[in-house]
Amino acid sequence: MQSEVQILGTQINLLWVVIGAALVVFMQAGFALVETGFTRAKHAAHVVSTNFAIFGLGFIGFFLVGFPLAFGGFSTSLIGMDQPVGGALLGSGNWIFLFKGGWALSGGGITPAVLGFFLYMVAFMDTVATIPTGSMAERWKWSSFTIWGVFCGAIYYPLFAAWTWGGGWLSKTWDTMSLGAGYVDFAGSGVVHAVGGVAALAGAIVLGPRIGKFGADGTPRAIPGHHIPMAMLGTFILLFGWFGFNAASTFAATDVQFATAATNTAIAAAFGAIAAMVYITKRTGKPDPGMMVNGMLAGLVAITAPCAFVAPWAAAVIGIIAAVLAIEAVFFIERKLKLDDPVGAIAVHGVNGIFGVLAVGIFSNGSYGAGWNGSPTKGIEGIIKGDWGQLGAQALGVAVILCVIFPIAYGFFKIQNKITKGGIRSAEEDEIMGLDLPEMGVKAYPEFT
Repeated sequence: MQSEVQILGTQINLLWVVIGAALVVFMQAGFALVETGFTRAKHAAHVVSTNFAIFGLGFIGFFLVGFPLAFGGFSTSLIGMDQPVGGALLGSGNWIFLFKGGWALSGGGITPAVLGFFLYMVAFMDTVATIPTGSMAERWKWSSFTIWGVFCGAIYYPLFAAWTWGGGWLSKTWDTMSLGAGYVDFAGSGVVHAVGGVAALAGAIVLGPRIGKFGADGTPRAIPGHHIPMAMLGTFILLFGWFGFNAASTFAATDVQFATAATNTAIAAAFGAIAAMVYITKRTGKPDPGMMVNGMLAGLVAITAPCAFVAPWAAAVIGIIAAVLAIEAVFFIERKLKLDDPVGAIAVHGVNGIFGVLAVGIFSNGSYGAGWNGSPTKGIEGIIKGDWGQLGAQALGVAVILCVIFPIAYGFFKIQNKITKGGIRSAEEDEIMGLDLPEMGVKAYPEFT
């Protein structure tokens, strides 16, 4: 029998999760502004519409089947979700790969706590879905994009989410392989950002570069975005929403570690932005606004997994490293791999999502996370505390993202491109004119363009 104080605590925690969900949903506005600002005016209505529509497309897929597949076996008493709505669909014991239960949020086990948890998780899923809209911007056929949105919410995101946050096999590696506490990702550097980042990479490979991006000799050409202030405003909106992303992942306002997660988030963002400013100035002679934006976002992505497990000094170091990684990755992806990513989504979310996952196994100081994933009573510890096992579990997670999740994304886009009449890329004449009028029927700036 719970006391009134315990019941009130649970209710406050559920409110905390719903507030966090609202903050993460608002991040969609940030992504929309960043990606639209970093692309050309003649495509602006198309780009912003992909960011708008992905919310509903991914949401519907997740609502119908994605949530049960990922979280049908999940429960947490912190918010009053004492029983899972279902159980294992594929696998058993420590080797569960998919779950079931609560299809379309129906059935007797659907409580207000389950609905609040769904709302939080669907917001995370939509972040995954929207990341490829940046790397594939300015040449992605609208009809093909819509299929991705539903697929991501229904199948793509739920796979890795089930294996990790849902309680599947990857979170149990501590028990089966003696690797630390199993794969640990507090708020989603891997589950969200790296998974979205490798999809962005796959989509960019299949689509190919924008017309005019590379010269005949392969030399990349700059294609400036039309509205840098818009992109910077979007970045601040993302920073604001990120506190819901990271801090609310405690699932409990009664767990004061949310203050650590929130502060480390801000630290990594600040150091990432300034490190990018300094580094790009040293490299090119100018404090490129676009690189400052991506430096801040890289810091945010990288701190997302370890934010609750590291000291403030480590958050600063993570932000600095992330900024440098993002800048170098942008140049490498463009100049060496000859891939066209208009907003730097692969570098920011893919590369730094992976770094954030590994950072858990490097910088975690053992002060938090006792009992995580059912591990022994000590907190999460990385190599700075002499624990190499946790880094092994994190590396295994990265290997799964690169060797399983990336091929799934690549296979989806490749097959879709083959079976879709004319492929998944917009017509050449439409791309040259701008996708706004031929694909959306309206121009973002009819007088300006």
